[in-house]
Amino acid sequence: MFITLEGPEGSGKTSQINPLADDLRQRGFSVLTLREPGGTEISEQVRTVLMNLSNTAMHPRTEILLFLAARAQLVEEVIRPALAGGQVILCDRYADSTLAYQGYGHGHDLDVLRNLLNFATGGLWPDLTLLLDIAAESGLKRKLSGGEWNRLDAYTQAFHQRVRQGYLQLAGSEPQRWEIIPADNPFEMVQSALRQAILAKLTVR
Repeated sequence: MFITLEGPEGSGKTSQINPLADDLRQRGFSVLTLREPGGTEISEQVRTVLMNLSNTAMHPRTEILLFLAARAQLVEEVIRPALAGGQVILCDRYADSTLAYQGYGHGHDLDVLRNLLNFATGGLWPDLTLLLDIAAESGLKRKLSGGEWNRLDAYTQAFHQRVRQGYLQLAGSEPQRWEIIPADNPFEMVQSALRQAILAKLTVR
């Protein structure tokens, strides 16, 4: 099963994913955790370019194509083989991030982006997407206090508000795939909600 965690900056995806994977392993599942962009040697090199704060001249179309390049490599090198081997994949961001950030955030045409995403991924979309939802201002405050600040974090608060609203619209348009988890709750409460959503999906397969 292919499961993705999505959400605005500071929503807690990165801190939640490893405990989530550990819990699933204790239940007998073979679990692979990944992050986007990244997950392969080539994709990590692309990530360095994308996240570098010095690359402020990067055009949004360049940003899109770099994300797509990193994702294409990850899908073919790691995700498809792992799915074929029966593993559960937990991925910190995936294709929906492009729709939220470059689509709703930057204002690029969603249909064009979906066509590009289908090309880059070979049509591979998640079985379940967990949206860790948090207000943009709250998430950015969390991110600032965490000490890691990248080029995308540095976009305006209005941009991040559009991203958040974009995520909510994506989730609302495809409720059979998405589960919305309030991310401003205590860590253990969020972790429990994530586990319940995943186990409900795993047990019906």
